[in-house]
Amino acid sequence: MTHFRGVLLATVAAIVPALTGRSALAEDRPSSKLAFTRAASGLHFDTGVLKGALGEGGKSLGLRPVTHLVAGVQMAGAFGIFSPYRILTADARFGTAAWDWASKSELLADGAAKVHWLPDKEHPLEMTGVYRWAADDTLDLKLTVKPQRDLRRFELFLASYFNGFPASLACVRQSASETVSWQFMEAIKAHGNWQAFARDNAAEAIYGDGRWARPPHPVTWKMMPRLSAPLALRRDAKSGLTAVLMSRPNDCFAVAMPYGEEGHRSVYLSLFGGDLKAGQETSASARLVIGKDVSEGRAMELYRAYLGK
Repeated sequence: MTHFRGVLLATVAAIVPALTGRSALAEDRPSSKLAFTRAASGLHFDTGVLKGALGEGGKSLGLRPVTHLVAGVQMAGAFGIFSPYRILTADARFGTAAWDWASKSELLADGAAKVHWLPDKEHPLEMTGVYRWAADDTLDLKLTVKPQRDLRRFELFLASYFNGFPASLACVRQSASETVSWQFMEAIKAHGNWQAFARDNAAEAIYGDGRWARPPHPVTWKMMPRLSAPLALRRDAKSGLTAVLMSRPNDCFAVAMPYGEEGHRSVYLSLFGGDLKAGQETSASARLVIGKDVSEGRAMELYRAYLGK
């Protein structure tokens, strides 16, 4: 996989100058921009479209801050974007949040950033997150967990908090009589404060197994129509920006969010969802794309490209 991504970045570096007429100087190569760099305050990035930081103070909050350079918008909320949050099983909640779990970050040879969490008395598992820029507006995250004991119906609740972006939508199934199998459903207040869109009946049962009643900050979720794909949008009409968040069907069993204008301005991806054996490494992935005036059809095109279809 590392070799493949290296080839991909090299190919992009060769193609873009030809399309734009720019010379392929080392400092002008997209591959040099699609890399994290280390600074005194942590790991930083500047893709030419998005600029910000990853991790601070030894406790990761995902990407924060994040500035869209073209629109001049600071996008990230207080708890970051693509930030591992609650760690849950059928039997326990491990710690309050992964934000409170000590972590270390490092640069990888291909410019990706790796965040590493070690087991401790509250967290009976090892976890790594590899953040990698696939394009100047596209971030991939691969999360890998290795438990120290068997874990039933393991869930990693991946959070993204936005500054602004008051409209939130999930991709749900259309009825069998419709000509397309999907549509985007907006999370409006009339449907409830906290809304969850599950993949199937088994996924909905995970939400109802008692994990969300555990303190602190228990949540009562309103179960919504089934997902067509683990794909969500956060839109900011003022700037025209859209955040497109996605995962693979086998990696993400639900998408959750408050109604759009609720103060958290968040989207959550419920990752994993299965039983894990002690010592067994298991991974799940997600992608974030930030675009301007992204239609629902374009969002689906981006998702299909992510799946390689």
